[in-house]
Amino acid sequence: MTSDPTSSLPESGWVRTQRDGAVLTVTLDRPDQLNAQLPATWSALADVGASLDDDVRVVVLRGEGRSFSAGLDRSMFDTSATGGGGLGELVGLPVEEAQERIRGYQDGFRWLRSPGIVSVAAVQGHAIGAGAQLALACDLRVMADDAQLRLPEVTLGLVPDLTGTSTLVELVGYSRALEMCLTGRAVGATEAQAIGLATLVVGRGELDGAVADLVQALLAPPVGASRATTALVRSAVRNDFPTQDAAERVAQVQRLHDLVSGR
Repeated sequence: MTSDPTSSLPESGWVRTQRDGAVLTVTLDRPDQLNAQLPATWSALADVGASLDDDVRVVVLRGEGRSFSAGLDRSMFDTSATGGGGLGELVGLPVEEAQERIRGYQDGFRWLRSPGIVSVAAVQGHAIGAGAQLALACDLRVMADDAQLRLPEVTLGLVPDLTGTSTLVELVGYSRALEMCLTGRAVGATEAQAIGLATLVVGRGELDGAVADLVQALLAPPVGASRATTALVRSAVRNDFPTQDAAERVAQVQRLHDLVSGR
């Protein structure tokens, strides 16, 4: 799965990809609009996820320019507009159809926890609303020291609906997640690292190098062991102890058999 790294056509949702062996880099490429997102963006992201092959081990998600993503494009907030997938169009749909439309939008985010890959968000500048939820959808986040995450939906009379609530609670716990969502306040990089949102914080000029170093570390273990461990850690978030203990037993016995057979 490769693409022209210079391509940033509107038809592609302003999303471009570049493949380097087992690493797929996905770039939001609308820097003049701070990588503001549209339904076309989510559709393009979902298409990337649907086209993953088994050789991809790490997905790096980044935003071109000075911000990761400033969230929804302003045109989406026009409740009188009936086209383009904005709020006005959703209001005009039957309830079930509107919910199904949002489910399709969510597909652009959920694939970042697909089996077999580890996803890394490289976050600089603003990550607001949909931008914050896109960063949260990844397994890991490397943040520049100028990065700020915000979930301001409630201040607009809305709710986070792009998978952000579950991933936020998973990362920072119920109370902190509730406080962040209800106040819509900005969380800077230093605080993000302290509360578990950021895996690593570096200077802006060091962001690309830090992500590259992390990617190499993620690729170092044998692929089978890496994928089995990733699956275990993900399941541990929601499994009770007996269920998770059983999952570990199953995975370890499988790994032993794989090692003996040379896999």
